Formats: sequence, C-alpha cells, structure tokens
Amino acid sequence: MERIPVLKTYKLYIAGQFPRTESGRFYAVRNASGKLLANACKASRKDFRNAVTAARSAFGGWSSKTPFNRSQILYRLAEMLESRKTQLTQELMAAGLTSSQAGKETDQAIDLLVYYSGWCDKYHHVLGTVNPVSSSHFNFSSPEPMGVITVIAPEESSLLGFLGSFIPALAGGNTVVVLASENKPLPAITLAEVIHASDFPAGIVNILTGNLKELHAWMAGHMDVNALLSFREAAPENSKMGELASANVKRTFFHQASTAQEASPYRISETQEIKTTWHPIENIGGPKAGY
Repeated sequence: MERIPVLKTYKLYIAGQFPRTESGRFYAVRNASGKLLANACKASRKDFRNAVTAARSAFGGWSSKTPFNRSQILYRLAEMLESRKTQLTQELMAAGLTSSQAGKETDQAIDLLVYYSGWCDKYHHVLGTVNPVSSSHFNFSSPEPMGVITVIAPEESSLLGFLGSFIPALAGGNTVVVLASENKPLPAITLAEVIHASDFPAGIVNILTGNLKELHAWMAGHMDVNALLSFREAAPENSKMGELASANVKRTFFHQASTAQEASPYRISETQEIKTTWHPIENIGGPKAGY
C-alpha cells in the first residue's frame, strides 16, 4: 500500500511564536507542476495588528543594542542558514528553480546576510557627518532607526529577495513585519524557524503569509508603522498604499523586485532618520558661546 505523506501546515511567525491565523484560514501551496506541497496560513488584519504590536514592543531593545552585537546576531543567522542549505535548496527547486539555480540563490542569500552583518557597525560613518557651521558649535549628523517597518517581499524571489527585503532594516536597528511571497512561501517560513532558534529576541522579525490584496490597506494605513517597503513594483495596490501611508506621513518605497537582492549600505539608509546635534564650544579670545 502506498504511504500517504504527512504534509506540513506552515504557521505565521509573530512575537517569537508560531500561531495559527486567528481567522482559521489556510491555502494550498503547490509546486511548479501543481503538486500539493503544504498548507500555509492566510493572515488577517488582526494577525497583522498583533505583529505590529510585537515589533513595537521589541524595538526599544533591538535599537539599543550595540551595532556590533546586531552584527553578531545577523552573522549567527548566516551560520545557521549554512547548515540548512539542503532544505532551502530543495524548497527552491519545488518552486520551479533548477538544482543549479536553487543552490546559487541559497549561497547568495547567505552571503547577503554576511555582507549586511559587516555593515552594522560601519554605516554610521558613511551616512553620518560633521557639518561645517559659521558659529561656535560642533555640529554632528548621525543616523537613527525609524522604528517599525512593514515589508512586502518579492513574489518570485522567495529566499534571496525575501531575505534582502528586510535585512538592511534590521541591520539599521529597526524591527519588521514582512509579508512573504504568496505562491512560494516555504523558504520564508523555514527562515522563520531558523530565526526562532537563533539569537534574535522575540518580535524583531515577524513573518506573515497570505494575500497582499487583503492586507495592503492595513500595512500602509496602520498608524504605529513608521515606513513601508514594497518590492512588487507592478502591484495594483501600490497607488492605494501610497495614499493611505500619507495619514501619518509614513515613508514609502516602491522598489523593483531585483532591488531586494542588492548589496549596498544605502539600502540601510532608507529606514534611518538623521539626527543633528549642536554642541557649543568656547570662542578663542572671546566670550563663551551661549552667553
């Protein structure tokens, strides 16, 4: 008798836990030939709200960590992904990539993690500056993380694009709520399992699966979200998201899917605010500044 395989039901990843969607809804995930691979949760508005609450609660702790400590945590994630390469490669092949393409994408995803881990304690020196001013002051500009970032990952690049869509924001001290590819979510949830077993504190990364058409209004309009990054440039929801994001002057970035794969410190700058500090200095041979 042929054995019936036990298919996995992938859950959401919110606040360091794997809850089922509160709506109880699931959808079938199939491979390139239509074979059923697993079931995935279809996240709801309440699931998204819970994820934002978790990200906001975790922001203070994550942003206050030293940049070197964030670097160590990201590098540790790369180490753990290295040991899961076989599984990730198989999931990419199930999504339609060849063995060679899947292996290459897995390697590139791990390398991208290592790249951004190296920038965690260095981007301040690229983005910050000492400003010349015509008064008796030191004037410094330095980057600070915005806060909670919602991210819409690419639909097709389900590992490299998914990882690259939010890692720069993490490297900069932000916390994230990420909507994975709807049709190819398996690598994203596998990544959630790796994150759960790594050094990431709960709530730093929150991963949802589901339909952008259902979730876009809440992702753009939530008043406790500081920025929105979308890597689905052709999504018909983009115009509406830009309109809704203006309610709290939320920064919005609508990128091509390939942008998520780029390695650049300026990707970190998207989710940074620049703080300028003035400090008085004593005039040589004259009165002190401020008096």
